[in-house]
Amino acid sequence: MATKVFDRDTLLDLTVNFIPLFIILFFIVGYALFNPFKLGSVGRILQYVLLVAPFVLLAILTYLSGKAIASTEKSDPVYMPGAATVDGAEPIEDEHEE
Repeated sequence: MATKVFDRDTLLDLTVNFIPLFIILFFIVGYALFNPFKLGSVGRILQYVLLVAPFVLLAILTYLSGKAIASTEKSDPVYMPGAATVDGAEPIEDEHEE
């Protein structure tokens, strides 16, 4: 069985990036179907560049940060929230490492 790159917790961490991606995608589709500003061809090209470029860059950033989160969780000890800086804190033992 192939291992997943993004588990449930990693996807939960990345939802902060998924929400803007869906908002940008909504406007890309909306402006493709309607032309509310009655823009010409140059204006529409500029409009799509200003929507598609951040969408692509944010998608790449989301993927790379997801890989970084997943690889760090696999290689470094995981502590309870807020306990990483507490003296004597013990890492959480993973149930899957038995």
